[in-house]
Amino acid sequence: MSMATTEEGARGTIAGEAARRTSPAVARRIRGLSDKAIAWAFIAPTIVLLLAINIFPLIWTIYLSFTNYQANRPNRPITHVGTKWYQDILSSPDVWAAMQATAHFVFWTILLQTLLGFGLAYLLDRKFRGHAFWTTIILIPMMLSPAVVGNFWKFLYQPQIGLFNTIVSFFTGIPPSSFEMLGSVTLSPWSIIIVDTWMWTPYVMLICLAGLRSIPDYIYEAAEVDRASPLRQFWSITLPMALPFIMLAVLFRGIENFKMFDMVNLLTGGGPGSTTEVASITLKREAFEKWRTGYSSAFAIILFVAVFGLANIYVKALNRVKQR
Repeated sequence: MSMATTEEGARGTIAGEAARRTSPAVARRIRGLSDKAIAWAFIAPTIVLLLAINIFPLIWTIYLSFTNYQANRPNRPITHVGTKWYQDILSSPDVWAAMQATAHFVFWTILLQTLLGFGLAYLLDRKFRGHAFWTTIILIPMMLSPAVVGNFWKFLYQPQIGLFNTIVSFFTGIPPSSFEMLGSVTLSPWSIIIVDTWMWTPYVMLICLAGLRSIPDYIYEAAEVDRASPLRQFWSITLPMALPFIMLAVLFRGIENFKMFDMVNLLTGGGPGSTTEVASITLKREAFEKWRTGYSSAFAIILFVAVFGLANIYVKALNRVKQR
């Protein structure tokens, strides 16, 4: 009993000492803060940082898009040109050609990655022997740096010593040196599509696999009791319940592929000619080769509005699918 009394007395002494050391004004201020105010105190630095990193550059880019500013001539007097750059961009055949090349690239990469990714996820969901090992092997491409992947495939595409031409020649009988993937006007867009599909199909597979693993087993058990065939189970259970995950993967890959730059720049640089010049390559040339900063700022704003608008419409459709 005496030991317990001693411990209580010691704790009381420590608490009293802490209370004496705490300023009365500070104590009243802390006690007066609500949970909402404390939460804002924690997240305010992050919000300020995000505003400084994201919002300010966006506002500054919007301002530059209405001026004749050039980054290589910072001392030149800045004059406002109104909506001239926007009118020039929207009426430029070169810009529309770049947007068409971008749309071609986005459409085929999303289609191939979705089909292959969902197919691989469906196979791995069967949980056969060694499925964990093969899952790790399939994920290797997306773990590599785009610079490594670009240089690796550029070597594979070499017509004389590249492995890709040799494999095509083995199955078709065409001489390896008779075609060039990166130098052909017809084949160069497909060379980039093949590389991007090889690299990012595992990413789509992971999202689809998460969707397949989230489907409860008792639904399939009930379908088997009703004597539903495997094909019927796929169309009535698997595909509808995995559809939100598939659409989410399409959204992520669509946004990333719309602003694709590194892979195109490493493999073809926009060539041959302007065959593979997607919107990001055009933007880079206008900003850092021609130094038309105001023009490139307006182009960047147009691309931002296009991506934001399309993504917003797509997210609304995704939410409707989720609510079913």
